[in-house]
Order: sequence, then structure tokens, then C-alpha cells
Amino acid sequence: MLFAVSALLFGGTFVAAKTGLAHLPPLFFVAVRFDIGAIVLAAFAATHLSRAELRPRTVGDVAGILATGVLVIGLTNALLFVGQQYVTSGVAAVIFSLNPILTPVFAGLLLTDSRLSARGVVGMGLGLLGVVLVADPSPSALLGGGLGVPLLFAAAVTSAFGAVAIRRADATLSSTARTVWGVPLAAVLSHALSIGAGESVTSLSVPPVAVAALLYVGVFSGAIAYLAYFALIDETDATRANLLFYFVPIVSAVGGWALLGEALSVLSVAGFGVIFAGFLLVSGLSVRPSRIVRWVAPERFVGDRSA
Repeated sequence: MLFAVSALLFGGTFVAAKTGLAHLPPLFFVAVRFDIGAIVLAAFAATHLSRAELRPRTVGDVAGILATGVLVIGLTNALLFVGQQYVTSGVAAVIFSLNPILTPVFAGLLLTDSRLSARGVVGMGLGLLGVVLVADPSPSALLGGGLGVPLLFAAAVTSAFGAVAIRRADATLSSTARTVWGVPLAAVLSHALSIGAGESVTSLSVPPVAVAALLYVGVFSGAIAYLAYFALIDETDATRANLLFYFVPIVSAVGGWALLGEALSVLSVAGFGVIFAGFLLVSGLSVRPSRIVRWVAPERFVGDRSA
């Protein structure tokens, strides 16, 4: 459930960002996104969390909050949104989808219990191939993206390293509490970067469609998605959690087709299947009929087996 919610809501970010970036500077867009998310999370914390649950107690808690707010949320989104100005959405999807491949590299260096099997390596390669099929970027666009490609690659590196750093921190705070702290920290960082970059916001005209995009990326992919994502890291591990970024281009492609009238090619649909095959290899899941029966009717399966 956490995986599905994260992938679905993060996938919608690219559709909303494409709309919002037409009217707002990228770093200011990110900053306001997390302003909205911080307000939503503050209201959630006030009604669902006690002061004791929110209070950092250890160095690991502080490290986990910093990794969450500065790396995974703040810098990653700043680099991602600025980089998207220079390349197509297809190129952005391919470059940022290096995230699941980079994550086990950092996990192998920083975590003693995280090693990727040969089957996992093949699955990672299949996932990236599927993303390329879905995004279908032209070679010239991929190689001639100027600043966009290194910025997007830096976003993938920062996101992957930050996710592993959260596991490394071994915080006592819950993922929810870390997110409540992390999103406003990301908002402050994004505002500082926006001011430092000299973005002008005095004469902005924000139409209703841009407001809707801001509300989506602030509430749904800025608060709810991160709550689910960081809980997913705690429940599994950074490598498996970041596999969701293979599915984000699928959601983006379907969302662009349904909401923006973008074309959805046969090659893209084939890419969906390749991504899913890669996911099965890395995750270790299988699709045996007995497993499907357990998922669909577990009580009946157990009853039949005992009989």
C-alpha cells in the first residue's frame, strides 16, 4: 500500500509540475510547494502526535531529520525542478530513474546488511530499460540537455544517498515525525535557494491552473506522498523503496495521456511490462498461481490446504 501510494502521488508530480512551471520560477515553485506541505503536516502533527513523539532525542534523530529535509526532499526537488527547465520530460524521467540503480551502490558502501544479488542487478537493468521505452527520449535530447542532464543526475544521486543515510542514521523518531520536521526544513532551504538564485516573484500572475498544480504538489505529493515514502523506507529498505521511481514514469505517462492529451505509444505500453518484470526480479516476488490465490482469497487457500 505504501509503495502504491508513493508511486501514484509522486507520478502525478511530473504532470502538475509541467503545468506549474509554465507560470512560476522553479525554486520558488518548490518552496511554496513545501510551504503548503508544512502547513498540512503541522495540522496533522497537532492532532495526531504528542510532543514526546516529535522531540528529537539522539544524534541519529537529528541526522535522520537532516537527511530527510535537506537531502531527500529539499536538494533533490530543487535540482529536479531546475533541471526540468532544460530537457524534455522524457529525458528527465530517464535520468532521475537512475535513482534505484544508485541506491544499492550507496547501500553497499554505508550499510553492512545491504547487498544486491545478480538477479537484482538484472532487474535494475530491466527497470531502466523499461523507463527508456516509456519515456522514449531522442538521443539528441538525451545527449544535448546542457545543464539539465547533470542537474537531474545530481538530483538522483542526492535522493539515493539521502534515502540510505536515513537508514544509516538509525533514528528513534518515527518516519512520520521525521517528515513533519523535514518538509518545513526543505521549505526554508528552497526559499533560500530561490532568493540566492535571484528569482523574481513580485510581478507573478498565478492563474487557477497553477494554483491547482501547487495544491497537488503541496498536499498530495508534498505531504501525503512523503509520509508514505519514508514509512516505506522504514518498513523495507532504501533499495526496495526506491524501486517506486521506476513506476513514476508509468504514472506520469498515463496521467499525461489522460489529463494533458499526450500520446501513449505501443512502445510505452511495452515499457510498462519491462519495468514490472525488472521489479519482480529485484523485489524477489514471484507470480506463481499459489501466491496469487493467497493474495486474492487467503482464508480459502489455507482452508483448502488444511483439508
